[in-house]
Order: sequence, then structure tokens, then C-alpha cells
Amino acid sequence: MDAGKRTTAHFGRKWIRNFFKNLKLLNKTLVYRQSSLPVIVTGSGPGLEQALPIIAKIQEYCIIIAASSSVQALSLHGIKPDLTITTDGGNWALKHLHSYTRTPDLYVPVAVNLSASLLSQLKSYAFLIINDNSFWQNIVLHELGLPSVIIPQRGTVTATALDLALLLSNANIYLAGMDFSNNDIRTHVKPYAFDNLFYGQANRLIPFHSVCFNRSFLLNEGGSMDIYSAWFKDKNISLAKRVYSLTDHKIFDTMIPQFDKSKKNTEEIFNIVKTNGNPDQFCQRGVNALLSALKDKKYSEQLKQELKALLPSDQSISKDIKNEIHDLETTIMEIALKGIL
Repeated sequence: MDAGKRTTAHFGRKWIRNFFKNLKLLNKTLVYRQSSLPVIVTGSGPGLEQALPIIAKIQEYCIIIAASSSVQALSLHGIKPDLTITTDGGNWALKHLHSYTRTPDLYVPVAVNLSASLLSQLKSYAFLIINDNSFWQNIVLHELGLPSVIIPQRGTVTATALDLALLLSNANIYLAGMDFSNNDIRTHVKPYAFDNLFYGQANRLIPFHSVCFNRSFLLNEGGSMDIYSAWFKDKNISLAKRVYSLTDHKIFDTMIPQFDKSKKNTEEIFNIVKTNGNPDQFCQRGVNALLSALKDKKYSEQLKQELKALLPSDQSISKDIKNEIHDLETTIMEIALKGIL
């Protein structure tokens, strides 16, 4: 919880800026009808390589949700996901999206949290909007008439992808590349968007394998994979045997999907809808709706609590409610202006 508070305080301003900036990309949105097809969720762990031949054989009979970091490896094996998902608000996430948008064969809808870092090239893609159910996001999305799917914020995109898979289908979910561990010094599947960065760090005194060893060591020492592993293990207890792994896994049972031979028809599952209004005006309209709600006594208190967590002030919080709201309004306008420009 403490780590979550510190992360929110550090990234809150960027998340809000991303949100308003990304509104300009929304030319097309995606709505879905729940399916009875099995769903495969792919992460970028080294275990994905073992699952790729299996996915290639059954891809026409399953819905595939791919973390953006895994798309490059899927593409190399002729696998086209039905949906790509990205939720990371940091700039490093853009490396994965660059390789994605530069592959014409991978022109598929994108599931996104609008607080994520997104590329302007995604403007031609259809978006399945992930709404974290915060009050401020609900106000803006309702004002703009944008459909969304409500999924709480998670610490990793693969957890959000699992939540999304459980909504898209009432059938079993199968995981690949969500290892929660390294394979010796292998931390990710190959190819991987950061490969060039790792090779670039290597030199005569620090060979490539040393770079890989140091990265593997830091990931293990950081403890994040243990936290993710514990969360998924707890989650698995409540899923009543709906989630499996395509390869050997320390948490989930291994199983290959069972299905009839009728091929999937994604048009029956996903429907692309053109947005109402001009996306270039969405940012200003959203800001106006948020500022109006801040002035409304029915909404102001809840909004203040949310926005103060995202936009912490270096100064002590004013006891004067009018000054407090004015400070928040000013900050939101400053952030939104960067989004508009």
C-alpha cells in the first residue's frame, strides 16, 4: 500500500496529462459481446517461447489478448492477436508500441487505460477503453459518451489482461509468458523491444551476458515478481479452475485448450464504433466537465480526495475549500493545456 501511494504521488500528474492528451486519439472505440471461446493471454516472459508453437496451431479457435511487450515475438511466429493491451504510463512502454505500429500485419484494436503512454500513430486504431472506475475518469468519459470497460488498476499489465479476458469470455483462460520468474539470466522472450538497449550497454569490460546477469539479479532482488506471483496465486483460488497455463507453471495447472473446430469470427465479438464529435475537442470538453463537477457540492469532496492523491501539493493543504478547489482547477488546466498542445 505504501508503494502504491508513492507511485501515485510520483506519476499522478503524468497519468492525468496522458489521459487528456490521449483523448485526441479516440476516433474509433470498441465494444464487445461476451464470447464462449477460450482466451489466450500472452506476456513477455521467457516461457512464451515454449508456448508459441502451440498458440500458432490453435490461434484460429481462440481469442488472443497480447501484452504489447509480447507482440513482436508473436509476429515472428505468424501469430496475430485479436487485441493488444497496454496500461503503462511510463515512457519505456513506448518502445513496445513502436515495434507494434511499424508492423502493418498487426493492425488490431488496442485495449488501453487512457492514463498510459501512447503513440500518436495509434490514432487510426480502434480503442477498447479501460476505465479504472475513478470518479474523475467516469465524469469525463460520461461527458464525451465514450464506452469503456471497468477494470481496477493493477501493478502489471498482465493482471489487467487477465481481468479483461474474464470479461470477454465465459470459457477458460490460458496463459503464456506470464512466468513470474527468470529462466537463469533470461528475463524476457526474444525478440523483445529492449534487446537493442541491452546490447548497447555491453562492451569489452561488461560483456552482454554480464548485462543479462545484472538485470536478472536486479529483477529478483526487487521482489516485484514475488508480489505478482502471490497476487495471482490468491486470485487463482477465487477463479474456480478457469485459468490455466499452456506450459509448466508454478501457480497454474497446465492444460491445452479443448474446443470444437469452428473458427472464431471476431466481428461477432468486437464491434468498432466511430466516436461522436471531434476528438480534437475532447480534451477541452473533458476538462470543462471536470471543473464544473469540482464546483458542484454534490461531487466536489470526492473529486478533491481523488485529485489530491494524484496531484499532491508541496505546501500544506489549505483549510479554505474555495482556495483548495482553485488550486486543483489551476493544476488541471495547466496539465490539460499540455495535452491540448
